[in-house]
Amino acid sequence: MNALNRIIHPAGQALFFIVLISVLIIYSVILIITSCNPYFFVGFGVIGLTVITFMFSFFRNPIRNIIPDNSIVYSPADGEIVFIDTVFENEDLNRECIKVSVFMSIYDVHVNRYPLGGKIRYTKYHPGRYFIARYPKSSEFNEHHSTVIETPEGTPVLVKQIAGTVARRIICYAKEGWQAIQGNDLGFIRFGSRVDLFLPLDAEILVKMNEKVKGNLSVIARLSNLSERLDNKTDRKSILFNSLKQIEPKITNLNFLK
Repeated sequence: MNALNRIIHPAGQALFFIVLISVLIIYSVILIITSCNPYFFVGFGVIGLTVITFMFSFFRNPIRNIIPDNSIVYSPADGEIVFIDTVFENEDLNRECIKVSVFMSIYDVHVNRYPLGGKIRYTKYHPGRYFIARYPKSSEFNEHHSTVIETPEGTPVLVKQIAGTVARRIICYAKEGWQAIQGNDLGFIRFGSRVDLFLPLDAEILVKMNEKVKGNLSVIARLSNLSERLDNKTDRKSILFNSLKQIEPKITNLNFLK
């Protein structure tokens, strides 16, 4: 990552410099027209500096390195937890899941990151409406981009980037078949938005409603251990096998009915 990308996210660099150059040109023209009138000099200077500061703040790209650990699910974005509940996910997973939603205001970092690592088995853009992203219905009806990451242990997690009232541009870097690296950039959403996570029912949720979280720093959930899942499967197979052994003599004893 070059020095510029460490300061301003690539998704906003072009827009940032367009705004910066435009402000400087307008400011220079106003100074020439007003003969450097001190009132205009200060007034438009403050306005221009405010606009540039806002753009810089919105597209900032703080570096947050992590040690990959697929037993935990990091927050994919900065923001506030606005939804935690069990829902049926019918786009790809087709099962009951725990949905956790992170709402990003215009003051939050809008970089979206992979909450865990694995193979990207599904990714799709959906056009839609622009309801306020904080509202639950925005998850279904708003413009969004869905990405399913399947961990090496076989656990699928769906990440949904959702546009809000102001946001009209979702950027997603995921491609089917790619290997997602936990903590790397998944994408970017401009000007107020939301990210939903659809987690397995046996995930241990480690956040609560209205909690403030940060991407790559806050842990949303802990996934069940793979060995525990295998043990559970083995136990179920053993129970079924023993049950069959118990009823086998009874079935054999029915041969006299033939």
